[in-house]
Amino acid sequence: MSLVAFHTLGCKVNHYETEAIWQLFKNNGYERVEFEDTADVYVINTCTVTNTGDKKSRQVIRRAIRKNPDAVICVTGCYAQTSPAEIMAIPGVDVVVGTQDRVKMLDYIEQYKNERQPINGVGNIMKNRVYEELDVPAFTDRTRASLKIQEGCNNFCTFCIIPWARGLMRSRDPEEVIRQAQQLVDAGYKEIVLTGIHTGGYGEDMKDYNLAALLRDLEAKVKGLKRLRISSIEASQLTDEVIDVIDKSKLVVRHLHIPLQSGSNTVLKRMRRKYTMEFFAERLELLKKALPDLAITSDIIVGFPGETEDEFMETYNFVKEHKFSELHVFPYSMRTGTPAARMKDQIDESVKNERVHRLITLSDQLAKEYASKFEDEVLEVIPEEPFKDSPDNGLYVGYTDNYLKVVFPATEEMVGKLVRVKITKAGYPYSEGQFVRVMDEDAPASMVV
Repeated sequence: MSLVAFHTLGCKVNHYETEAIWQLFKNNGYERVEFEDTADVYVINTCTVTNTGDKKSRQVIRRAIRKNPDAVICVTGCYAQTSPAEIMAIPGVDVVVGTQDRVKMLDYIEQYKNERQPINGVGNIMKNRVYEELDVPAFTDRTRASLKIQEGCNNFCTFCIIPWARGLMRSRDPEEVIRQAQQLVDAGYKEIVLTGIHTGGYGEDMKDYNLAALLRDLEAKVKGLKRLRISSIEASQLTDEVIDVIDKSKLVVRHLHIPLQSGSNTVLKRMRRKYTMEFFAERLELLKKALPDLAITSDIIVGFPGETEDEFMETYNFVKEHKFSELHVFPYSMRTGTPAARMKDQIDESVKNERVHRLITLSDQLAKEYASKFEDEVLEVIPEEPFKDSPDNGLYVGYTDNYLKVVFPATEEMVGKLVRVKITKAGYPYSEGQFVRVMDEDAPASMVV
């Protein structure tokens, strides 16, 4: 039996696609081993969102080659798509496939075994207008299932290489989305996270169908689904219709990740973002009316070229005023090949780091404030795994619908189930809770209090 090992760099979409590629290998009789083990085939799923992503990808590729020089080394993902020649130039790389035609990977591997000639299977992604179907009936991580609904992005923000790595916007056939959602629920998943490169843009390339329609259809047609989470959605895609669906839905959770990137209109313009702060604020107000206690998390880039202290403070004050529940803060990182990398007025690293630190301090404070609203409340949690800081004392960690991380006493058989937990001590990065009862109708009677 042939052994395959995977290493995934980068975002949730890459992790999803690694699972899909593993299905292809599994159906061809391969057995999966850890990346640190000796395998016959190593698949490295690369990231190119920053120059560091490229560098890390190269390091992992070299590590696989050293691990077993006789193995077939197959590189895929975003860095493979944008820079196949760079990867082909690494001695020991055998097959390169980009962010499409992953179904051909096994054929390429067989071809390489026969001919012993490196294969570059990367095509022009910009010509691709069709969503590549990749099936993921189950995940190695067994509690939250991702469901990829679209590919590509038409935005071309000045800091971002992703349209060149993923191509233009293409939506997955809604019937396929519903079929796979049902398959995941039937496999035991209670929560599905809708994901993509530009998730909220779903349906922009379709006639008479959009994200709001998909959310309605998932709720109406998927039997047994308990929670629906949107991995990320742009403010410009939070239409009145989407907000209305979220308002009426029994499944869409009280948590949205809405990338802000900057809270200054002048910086947003340089970034070529498609909204103003006034518009963003107005969407937040509408959302909070529809879903009181909504958790809003966001991404922010600090130290974008030309960012003044005043512009940074606009971001800081916007975040403070609108009480985001958690931020992912990144110092701006030059990405070769993007307009922002060629801009004058690049910000000094020490200034960037100092601003990052200030925003993270604010984020921690806001996260604690948000969590404190739920002290003594009973919330629904899906336990995911034993709590790493104390794995032996029966504590498990899971997320509430509004994305609070809760640590509480549980048992192995509760993992992946919906349970009710009373928040006894609110905090950040996690709150502490007390198990109340299991919600699930399919739980063993011994577990239902």
